[in-house]
Amino acid sequence: MRGAFVDQGGLFSYVMPEARIPKNHPLRKVRELVREVLGELNRSFGQLYAHEGRPSIPPEQLLSALLLQVFFGIRSERQLMEQLDYNLLYRWFVGLSPDDPVWDPTTFTKNRDRLQSGDVFAKFMGKLLTHPQVKPLLSDEHFSVDGTLIEAWASQKSFRPKDGSGDDDGGANFHGQKRKNDTHASITDPDSRLYRKAAGREARLSYLGHVTMENRHGLAVAGIVTHATGTAEREASEKMLKSKAKAASRCITVGEDKAYDVADHVAKLRAMRITPHVAQYNSAGTCNRQSAIDRRTTRHDGYAMSQSCRAMIECIFGWGKQHGTMRKTKHRGIARVAADFMLNLIAYNLIRIPKLIAA
Repeated sequence: MRGAFVDQGGLFSYVMPEARIPKNHPLRKVRELVREVLGELNRSFGQLYAHEGRPSIPPEQLLSALLLQVFFGIRSERQLMEQLDYNLLYRWFVGLSPDDPVWDPTTFTKNRDRLQSGDVFAKFMGKLLTHPQVKPLLSDEHFSVDGTLIEAWASQKSFRPKDGSGDDDGGANFHGQKRKNDTHASITDPDSRLYRKAAGREARLSYLGHVTMENRHGLAVAGIVTHATGTAEREASEKMLKSKAKAASRCITVGEDKAYDVADHVAKLRAMRITPHVAQYNSAGTCNRQSAIDRRTTRHDGYAMSQSCRAMIECIFGWGKQHGTMRKTKHRGIARVAADFMLNLIAYNLIRIPKLIAA
């Protein structure tokens, strides 16, 4: 017998959101891991809020919503709240019941600054990497470092002279002008820098994001954002690896590409008891450049292994730019861009860790 078509469902539902999520859904393991890490951050959250006044939105829910934004590449907090309003999967992950109202998008504006000032994103990454199920997956001796370009939320028209000259047309016509970071700055995002990744490529207002990856399973273990300069990659590498070298009980290795093949950088790594497995950059002709890495390093099998494992770091950047929010930041200022960059690294690890644990 044909069933009767009813345009509206029942007014009340007695089915829990938990029952509507498939048992084998990949977010189940991710949510379980996120809840355990957030539980360890309870004391840190308590220090960020006053002990009296109106109760705030739980920071655990805010962080869970921000992770969803990276998981599914949602463009803005406004769109995130729109989808959180009707998507039961998102409500279940964040911890909202079907009847709970969603928040105003501007809620993230102020609370993001609070989470940044409390260094919550870095603490979340630290707790995640020391989780009892995650720590055995990590290598504490072999690492890789690389950097990527993050396009700033600023246009070329905003890149104007610092002395205020040439503003008659509002920066619309800049053809034929010599524009440098020394004499020009963006009025939209002053922290961004005009940078060109390679010869023959266009220069864009950008930041540089740097990642340290462990070589066993290719998980991100550290990340920072710096101004886009020619020496930023090497300086960030030394800064991130210094803490890794101190924590290690023996000499560690690091795989890097040709951009790091500079004598001064290699010498600083060796001074920190780090074996530099840097790709050799030799060039004949007018410059006659000689690599700072010689046979003392390249003759060992570990050098070839580090160079092979180093390619996995591109998966972090590729995932963050294809699925996450790393390609072009929606934030202004180096602090906010760094927080969003760290959130992308956390999301990448959370996507991969349940699969590694199951294997």
